[in-house]
Amino acid sequence: VVESDFSKGLAEVETTEEAAAADYEAETKENAVEKTAKTKDVEYKTKESVKLEEEAAALSSDLATVQDELDAVLEYLSKIHKECDEVAETYEQRKARYEAEIAGLKEGLAVLENEASLIQRRASHRRALRGHA
Repeated sequence: VVESDFSKGLAEVETTEEAAAADYEAETKENAVEKTAKTKDVEYKTKESVKLEEEAAALSSDLATVQDELDAVLEYLSKIHKECDEVAETYEQRKARYEAEIAGLKEGLAVLENEASLIQRRASHRRALRGHA
């Protein structure tokens, strides 16, 4: 009885040990496959990272160039707006311009009237001189 119990126990231990060994082998293979997959994934992601960094550098350079061009265009547009956009005059500006124009016309009229009176005086003075002669 003891021997049969011992044999039975030994068989159970051997079966359990074999199952544990099989599980260990399966787990080891699974871990090896997983490690290989993760190693390849790291390699792929490293290459992808380098590629993306290069693209980012190129795009940053392109962005700087395009930004410079945009700044130049906006500056030119600003100059054109200053030259071409009409700015409505305020009432005060129109009034001052009209007053200056009227003052100039009055001054011109005064000069012309002075010249006309001088011409008339000369003409009357000549007539007077002719009449005396």
